[in-house]
Amino acid sequence: MQNKLSPNQELYFMSLALEEARKAKFMGEVPIGAIIVHKNQIVGRGHNLREQNQDATAHAEVLAIQDACRTLKSWRLWDCQLFVTVEPCMMCSGAIINSQLPEIYFGTRDPKAGTVQSLYQLLNDQRLNHQVRVYEGLFQRESSQIMQDFFREIRLRRKKLKKSKQISRNF
Repeated sequence: MQNKLSPNQELYFMSLALEEARKAKFMGEVPIGAIIVHKNQIVGRGHNLREQNQDATAHAEVLAIQDACRTLKSWRLWDCQLFVTVEPCMMCSGAIINSQLPEIYFGTRDPKAGTVQSLYQLLNDQRLNHQVRVYEGLFQRESSQIMQDFFREIRLRRKKLKKSKQISRNF
């Protein structure tokens, strides 16, 4: 399959993945969002819901893949593209391979858990039965910034909580 999306379409779909990431952030979830496109139509959406669902597998990519499979009534996501704000982890890369997605676009690398470019290159491993075309860097700055802001806010909240506990011990 050739990449049939124009640069404007690529930007549009990645902007929707960023909207999904903002939804996750608003809910107190790690702000990662994903969109799956089939023939220029959105067939799957997802954002992290691990905390809300208390489910380690509730990653944006997995939820978007599940949504797309339901929409298309097939576990094979041929002729689809995945747009995700952050480089997928090992579990999500496995789901991408198993659903036979031919293309993914991701915004920013994850140096601690990314298995597309950072720690491993799982999606292009020739030993596996499926390889994926990877496009990196759409909305890289925005995808990175939302993650940095989220974790900075968490650190500030923890620092304030620790300080308030210290103050209450002194009384």
